[in-house]
Amino acid sequence: MPWQSLLETRDRLPASNLEDWYTALLARVGDGNPFTLALLGGRLASTPGLAFLSGYQAALRALWPAAPHSLGALCVTENKSTRPADMSTRLDDLQLSGRKDFVTAAEAADWLLVAAREETHGEPPRLAMGVVRNGDPGVRIETLPALPLMPDISHGRLHLQQAHCERLPGDGWDAYAKPFRSIEDLHVLTAVNAWLYGVGRDSGWPRELQLRLLSLLAGCAEVARLCPSTASTHLLLAGLFAQFASLRPEMDAAMAAGPAQWNTLWLRDGKLLEIARTAREKRLAKALVALG
Repeated sequence: MPWQSLLETRDRLPASNLEDWYTALLARVGDGNPFTLALLGGRLASTPGLAFLSGYQAALRALWPAAPHSLGALCVTENKSTRPADMSTRLDDLQLSGRKDFVTAAEAADWLLVAAREETHGEPPRLAMGVVRNGDPGVRIETLPALPLMPDISHGRLHLQQAHCERLPGDGWDAYAKPFRSIEDLHVLTAVNAWLYGVGRDSGWPRELQLRLLSLLAGCAEVARLCPSTASTHLLLAGLFAQFASLRPEMDAAMAAGPAQWNTLWLRDGKLLEIARTAREKRLAKALVALG
């Protein structure tokens, strides 16, 4: 059971290159579902960045249950936009050509989900989702400089030139790119809170704060069972983030009063959950309208 494992775990996986760390994580998690991967991955992570990575990988598997066990990445962004109309990457006869500008853990990813346009001339933009393998002909990763936030998680740019792919069934936007936003938010929130819970246990945080972190994780488990595209799910997910925000001042104070190693990491990476805040606020506003 993931809850018993969470509560009994006392160690962390040592930081190493991302492929080795993730292989070690899978050996500990076993055949657990995506939520379990995010929960235990966050608890076993030695940095917020590695917690994020476990949540991100869990989200990919929630999106695509047939995903390989190796590290993967979703490639959507072009020129700081995820709108289909702004994309130039195309899929023609199972060949992908174009460029994706921000790919998480790019150099370590074994497989890449690529959103690409496939409509004919004169039709509205229509996306497909293709899968390519890192290192295959026509697939090239350009590693970019580390960012100040989560510098231990690499990122890069994907270049595609007539790269052969597998096309996933369904519409690339409605079935993959759009729901992934909420799926990723949930699983990353789960992993980061599991990391915080572990830090709190090791640092002797107040018991009430630790219990509230567990309560938040229990809420994440319930929302993970729901369809990520419904207005009610968006509303419940917003509630989880509001609960996290209410705990933040107390967590920040507990971090500052505890071991310097954890506080240093939190000061550096503590804003990682703010990255998609604007998109979440837009989804919440639409959900509130839909629910009246």
